[in-house]
Amino acid sequence: MTISVLTRTLGTLLATLLLCLSCVQAAPITMATKGFTEQHILSAMTTQWLNKKGFQVIPKTNIPVSIGRSAMLNKQIDMTWEYTGSSLIIFNHITTRMSSEQAYQTVKRLDGKLGLIWLNPAPMNNTYAFAMQRQRAEKEHITTVSQLVARIEQIRKQDPGHNWMLGLDLEFAGRADGLKPLQKLYGLTLDRPQIRQMDPGLVYNAIRDGFVEAGLVYTTDGRVKGFDLKILEDDKHFFPSYNVTPLVRKEVLEANPGLAEALNQLSALITDDVITELNKRVDIDHQSPQQVARDFLQSKGML
Repeated sequence: MTISVLTRTLGTLLATLLLCLSCVQAAPITMATKGFTEQHILSAMTTQWLNKKGFQVIPKTNIPVSIGRSAMLNKQIDMTWEYTGSSLIIFNHITTRMSSEQAYQTVKRLDGKLGLIWLNPAPMNNTYAFAMQRQRAEKEHITTVSQLVARIEQIRKQDPGHNWMLGLDLEFAGRADGLKPLQKLYGLTLDRPQIRQMDPGLVYNAIRDGFVEAGLVYTTDGRVKGFDLKILEDDKHFFPSYNVTPLVRKEVLEANPGLAEALNQLSALITDDVITELNKRVDIDHQSPQQVARDFLQSKGML
């Protein structure tokens, strides 16, 4: 074999090898997200950003929590955006009160044993909270749940015929870790007429329209900003932390160098204020999650 022929042969083999390597790197990443606005935005944001970074992503939306978890453990799903509180309580059955950092470290350790890797948590917390009309809360100087409870008791003594009403979703009102333990921790006495149970989505409208004086909401819901509601501080730390975090199968991270870095870069940008504003643009301003995600990434110079 002449040198020129040998050179051409080696060149062909090298090109074939590089092509095979690129095929391995281009293996698509299947991502599951849940069926509500915030998760739709995270799905669109992640897909656009990872595509920009050279990864192929197959988004699967509206996946229920338990199904998504099983699919990851069965290697049918490669990654998701999970909440620390969900893993702590639903998957690992831990109800001990913890700080955000303690919750994160706990689920990271437990899920790591299953080959599920928690990357860096976003600086946001989509947990339960009580909310009021902002104007009313400021007028009555209520900024914490303890102050809300004190106000309810004050009204009870001064005007027994006027009950302050709270809007609660059906699940929270009946859960073993819901209303009753919250009442015990805060010393909150409620008569039956003071509790208005309704669909979670209707609580926001009920607060805005004055049908209830306060209600249970999710802290990063777009309607909090859209309806100008005031989130009350959970000053006795009853509600668990729900920091959203990229959760990826270990072997997927190992097969995709740079994936963890890209996801951590995105996660660091998602604060309470950011995601609440993006949720508002979808739920109140009726923009698509894809457009909202694109505008945000472009504003950060990431597309």
